[in-house]
Amino acid sequence: MSAHDGAGPSHQAPPATDPLDRTRFPVDEWRLVETRFDADDLGTTESLFSVGNGYLGLRGNYSESRDAHLDGTFVNGFHETWPISHAEEAYGFARIGQTIVNVPDPKVIRLYVDDEPLHVSVADLIEYERALDFRTGVLSRDLLWRTPGGKRVRVRSSRMVPLAQRHLAVLTFEVELLDERASLAISSQLINRQDAHNEGPQQEAGIGGGSTDPRKAESFDRRVLVPEIHDADAGSGRIKLGYRTTESGMRIGVVADHILETDAPCTTTAQSEEDLVKVIYRIAAEPGQRIRLTKLVSFHTASQVPTRELIDRCERTLDRTREEGVHRQFAAQREWLDEFWRRSDVEVAGQPAVQQAVRWNLFAILQASARAEGQGIAAKGVTGSGYGGHYFWDTEIYVLPFLTYTLPWAARNALRFRSTLLDNARHRARELSQKGALYPWRTINGHEASAYYAAGTAQYHIDADISYALSQYVGATGDEEFLAREAVDIFVETARMWADLGFWRDESRRTFHIHGVTGPDEYTTVVNDNLYTNVLARFNLRRAARAVWELERDDPESYAALVRRTGLAPEEPDEWAASAQGMHIPFDDFLGIHPQDAHFLEREMWDLRNTPLEKRPLLLNYHPLVIYRFQVLKQADVVLALYLQGEEFTDEQKKADFDYYDPITTGDSTLSAVSQAVLAAEVGYHELALRYFHAALYVDLADRHHNTAEGVHVASTGGVWSGLVAGFGGFRDIGSGAGEEQWQIDPRLPASWESLVYRLTLHGTRVRVVVRQDDLELVIEDGAGPLCFSVRGKVVTVTPDAPVSIPLTHQGPRLAGEPPYPAGIQRADGTVISAIVPSGD
Repeated sequence: MSAHDGAGPSHQAPPATDPLDRTRFPVDEWRLVETRFDADDLGTTESLFSVGNGYLGLRGNYSESRDAHLDGTFVNGFHETWPISHAEEAYGFARIGQTIVNVPDPKVIRLYVDDEPLHVSVADLIEYERALDFRTGVLSRDLLWRTPGGKRVRVRSSRMVPLAQRHLAVLTFEVELLDERASLAISSQLINRQDAHNEGPQQEAGIGGGSTDPRKAESFDRRVLVPEIHDADAGSGRIKLGYRTTESGMRIGVVADHILETDAPCTTTAQSEEDLVKVIYRIAAEPGQRIRLTKLVSFHTASQVPTRELIDRCERTLDRTREEGVHRQFAAQREWLDEFWRRSDVEVAGQPAVQQAVRWNLFAILQASARAEGQGIAAKGVTGSGYGGHYFWDTEIYVLPFLTYTLPWAARNALRFRSTLLDNARHRARELSQKGALYPWRTINGHEASAYYAAGTAQYHIDADISYALSQYVGATGDEEFLAREAVDIFVETARMWADLGFWRDESRRTFHIHGVTGPDEYTTVVNDNLYTNVLARFNLRRAARAVWELERDDPESYAALVRRTGLAPEEPDEWAASAQGMHIPFDDFLGIHPQDAHFLEREMWDLRNTPLEKRPLLLNYHPLVIYRFQVLKQADVVLALYLQGEEFTDEQKKADFDYYDPITTGDSTLSAVSQAVLAAEVGYHELALRYFHAALYVDLADRHHNTAEGVHVASTGGVWSGLVAGFGGFRDIGSGAGEEQWQIDPRLPASWESLVYRLTLHGTRVRVVVRQDDLELVIEDGAGPLCFSVRGKVVTVTPDAPVSIPLTHQGPRLAGEPPYPAGIQRADGTVISAIVPSGD
């Protein structure tokens, strides 16, 4: 992403070793556990211990809210807008920025014992444990605190954002005195933090002396949330806040209920202000008495609904929750997650540390997407404000494969969101003088929000990425109804854009070219015939033509409706097919590789081997024009095309391309390691593949890119699944867009792994795939089947009553080491590609 993603210390993958401090984060295959407090990485742990459901997210802040990097609570899509100020204006530049809002914080529950506050960073903690349980979806904390007066106090708390109830959060707080009586005060609050610390608007590149790290969100020098409702009732324990955003006009209602359970004498008071409401319990507690506070919180948001109605919705949510019983929320969460893990778990036998990390990553995808219906899946999910809460092409390429093959209804919701933004995409295409539709590269509300067009708007490939994900979903689910009713319009309008953007040139043969675009690699911008773009655009054009022809043949009524909606002309699909057939795919016969773009090989090479670590990532240490002059990659570009459209390339081409591009890929993007892992495994660099996989696996858990504090890298978590299933598991859904789809399995199990187990849901049937060193097993776990796979060229059929076991004589080619650095080789014209570290010295 532009400015998207920080860098690791080296362009090479780190060793495939466990990077975590296991004295602090012990191995537990079903939980992320922390056994001591550390103030040095508060932002990282806040992200790692976040809980959310795709709509609502609570960062892993401490209940006392006195130790925090960012006390954050986020609602997917709830944003403020602001005018983008360009130093030099031009037609068609993005005009309105969009930034996710830090909504009122419900996590605050403060404890005072004999008027002494619990403050974790300075408290005398005899015991400490915090754990995020992937099976229950509950974040829990257990402290044993010795107060300044010497009294021992047990404090237990939990936090959950239900997956079954979209608009709810459940928090508990328990206190027990172990030694002697004390006076307790518990203050439960809702706080508007968005307007507590305004620091001035900082746009994508930072202004006014602000941060130049474009991965961070913008901030504001004005009030964002305009108060409309605030109320606190000591009798009922119900507190309320309601706001309207200043510019975007969105509205939010937040209501919290409290249930206090104790035999100790207690008095209750309440306080209400515009940006703070709270209820305070004062308790005369005896040793051994249980004091338990349950806090139920509901959030509702809307673009046009009055705030008063949103408060009413919150109150109905809370009333229903109390009628059902709080215990039912925890039971429903466990039931929901039991089903999730039955459908989605990936098991790595004999690797407990890897298993823990895998499940954390899969759980992170779930928390970003499960209840995102009506909205997209943001780059940071609902765990932080990084990238301003924007949606990118990451969703379609890195997150949707997991959803499509394990939670297809969630994939459908994400694609429906893109469908609802189609009119905005049509408008954006017209702004750029194109036919059809052009989806914004980064957005929340459907309008382009990238102020830096070279690495943003110019990434036209997002149209093909969305179409690719749509085709993958329809192929995996057979959901032709969704395609015919609305999604086919995406195919039509994106194909129109490509047909209009490209042009024909008569050379030795008539070829179709696409100029002036940026591929996934943002260190090379606004180029001609970017290979990734051309390859994916070809797929898009073919798939659109096929979809229209099949609809006309099989469902004339839906075809007629499509024509009415889009004005489709009968000759258009033929034009798309012809453009796809004639698409120019760059290839250098002399070097035997696919150039990343028409002029890529003419540049000199950036010498990554001799670039100081303090100069990494490049985007934060060099002017873009310096970077653009060299052969150097922020993230896999050609390699990603080889993965997504592998059937279009020979094995020899894949290896030659990987050998050339892998050594000059910086890894400055978290999106890169997964694609490199998949291709390294396929072409035979088995040790390197495992190293790249580990790099992706621990992107956030080890804060490898030094910005996990801004939120979890959701695309990377999705990529971990692809690294396992497509990389080591060898699964591919093959299809050129012309109707030859089939599911293939060609495993590449690491030598140190005894087995890998993953699940796929295909046309409503779930199959378990077990890869061992010497055999492959296919078992239908749910559904009627049958399912057919091509396993290394042999077609096998699995049915519910007939599991299949296929002997494996190998795990693909095994190549030692990694590709050599390609600097010093000759071009076709006899010149040598030299390696340079740019310097003004």
